[in-house]
Amino acid sequence: MKPAPRSIISELNDRSRTVFSEIVSSYLDDGEAVGSRTLSRRLADPLSAASVRNVMADLEELGLLYSEHTSAGRLPTDLGLRLFVDGLMEIGSLSDEERLTIESQCTSAGKTVNEVLEEASGALSGLSRCAGLVVAPKSDRALKHIEFVSLGDGRALVVMVAEDGFVENRVIDMPIGTPPSALVQAANYLNARLAGRTLEDAGRMIAQEITDHRAEIDELTRGLVEAGIATWAGGAGGASGDDGGALIVKGHARLLDDVSAVDDLERVRALFDALDTRDLMARLLDLTQTGDGVQIFLGAENNLFNVAGCAMIAAQFTGTRGEIVGAVGVIGPARINYARIIPIVDYTARVVGKLLG
Repeated sequence: MKPAPRSIISELNDRSRTVFSEIVSSYLDDGEAVGSRTLSRRLADPLSAASVRNVMADLEELGLLYSEHTSAGRLPTDLGLRLFVDGLMEIGSLSDEERLTIESQCTSAGKTVNEVLEEASGALSGLSRCAGLVVAPKSDRALKHIEFVSLGDGRALVVMVAEDGFVENRVIDMPIGTPPSALVQAANYLNARLAGRTLEDAGRMIAQEITDHRAEIDELTRGLVEAGIATWAGGAGGASGDDGGALIVKGHARLLDDVSAVDDLERVRALFDALDTRDLMARLLDLTQTGDGVQIFLGAENNLFNVAGCAMIAAQFTGTRGEIVGAVGVIGPARINYARIIPIVDYTARVVGKLLG
């Protein structure tokens, strides 16, 4: 096992740090390996190609660099990228224009929770030029009242009022041929069972009633009730899950367009196939709960990304009681601009948390 990045930093002298930083910076800029001759000409302090090769060999022995071919230049390993990001990189700061873009796109005026989260994912994708993602929170508020409003074309608006006054709107597909009376009957049926319960609690109870045939409602109303207690009405770009959350991903094409830094396009496509798995929302959220602030997941450090040559930068956002309820982040090639994207993800998480809180 390689030493932890923090301990490796202490082993590097100034010359090794300079050479290593130049190699990683070049890789992050263009994705290309750097040879000793090229590097010796780039360094501010003169250093012969032979000396550079010796330093490269030492860095490779530490597990920070590797070479694709014997005569090729060097590239950073996942461990090398981690060391650079954690200990040697200078984090940039957001411009006023970038802050305004995030705030304006995520503003909650007149928007549902799902719409706010979709805008946040879109803002991340646009500013980072990567795939933006949001692990949406599940609603765990105790409910007070529910209503169904027909929208025509086989759809209905579900208006849910929580005991704390929070109002959430969801659009659902109604069973074909649902009469207006079924909307009223379904609302009455749910309201008699929802008071003081979360959707999850009420859903379990109602599902059991339906299974045991104790619910005296007809087939059409039953379908409407079941739709009304769905854990989440997924929107465009979202993926529903049984855990009560949703994964919203925007900007797939931005990652797929930048395949010059990825060994195999199919590996990147496989990553997005993984984004559709039902347990991914919980896994991503669990990843962000291991520490505070922005967290970075690189290649082989995480099974989700080790086959795709990709990295994820994520930060959690919290609810009114300080509990972690969701996460925002970006997925991109391992050579994404960490210094620029880290503050973007951090600020977006804080804006989303403030709006939803």
